[in-house]
Amino acid sequence: MFVCRYYRIYDIGREIDLTYLEKALTEDPAAGYTLGRAGFQRVKPKSIMLEAQPLMLKMDPFRIDRDGQHLDFSVVAKIYDIGAMSLCFIYEDQGSPVQRLEEIAVSLYGQEGLVDSFQEYFTRLTSLLRAHLKGMVLTPGFYEDYVIYVLDHIERSVDPAVLLSGERDGELSPPMRDEILRNSLSYRSDDLIILSWDAALVCEPESPADMIDLIEFANVQVLELRYYDRELTRQMEKMYDDIEFADKMPGFRRSRRYHAIMSELMMTSAEISEITEKVNNLIKVTEDVYYARVYATVLKVIRSGQWSDSVNRKIEVIRQNYSMLSDEVRIQHSNFLEWVIIVLIALEFALAIWQTLR
Repeated sequence: MFVCRYYRIYDIGREIDLTYLEKALTEDPAAGYTLGRAGFQRVKPKSIMLEAQPLMLKMDPFRIDRDGQHLDFSVVAKIYDIGAMSLCFIYEDQGSPVQRLEEIAVSLYGQEGLVDSFQEYFTRLTSLLRAHLKGMVLTPGFYEDYVIYVLDHIERSVDPAVLLSGERDGELSPPMRDEILRNSLSYRSDDLIILSWDAALVCEPESPADMIDLIEFANVQVLELRYYDRELTRQMEKMYDDIEFADKMPGFRRSRRYHAIMSELMMTSAEISEITEKVNNLIKVTEDVYYARVYATVLKVIRSGQWSDSVNRKIEVIRQNYSMLSDEVRIQHSNFLEWVIIVLIALEFALAIWQTLR
């Protein structure tokens, strides 16, 4: 038995009250989907701390024809409170030889053959959510994609490098194979997880649902960091344009414009700092050492640290510009007060001279 799970994760553009959304969808006769909450099943409740379990929707299955074969997929969507949603297409094969997994992996590598289906289900899901959520900002072309291959045992006849790279056997150099396979983890002798930047192989004799969810959470975290990195880039571009425009204004108007820019920068820095803190603490793996190791490895492999560092650097640049604008406003204010004092002294002298002459 083997399973292929194809993911696309999107940002919704706002935080979500999942309790409200769940109630609204339950009462909506037009929804037509099976609702539930996704959560970890095998680990102890204290081992993984999760503030809000994602809302899970089971959608209608579909079929595609690929290389003369019919492939039937079930569809599961998840909505996360931090403002993300995932679509997962699941192909499960109970009867075919496990070697067929390589054929499917190569055939659908890069989610080729599934693009139209992702677009269709994305449209259906966003239409459903927009009926209950205001202020959604969705970009179909901005997403995080990932693939998880699942086997119920370690199968030596299957080449993990072929699965994770999408390249047929013999096309990879030894150094590249070593690079693809170097992030391998095991808890027992009969299980194995191999992680790469866009795919993972999970070999687990028992239900691997918790491990699969852990990998999905990591990808949600990276997607959100990418989203806020992009938003910060836009804010910085706007900030530089606003400062350049303000510099061309007369002194008094320039000072007022600086104050407005500072207010925007302070609000942006506070909001994104708060949100990224929630993203970085989406889940906390505490007592289970193996799960913590897997989660940390996934985050490292899919470059979460690089995106987090980029976000922090841009927030720091915004704060530095806020500080410089604050200094500039303070200098302008000091200069204004100096001129006021000079004018008052001049008026006092003029008044004294006028009284003398009178």
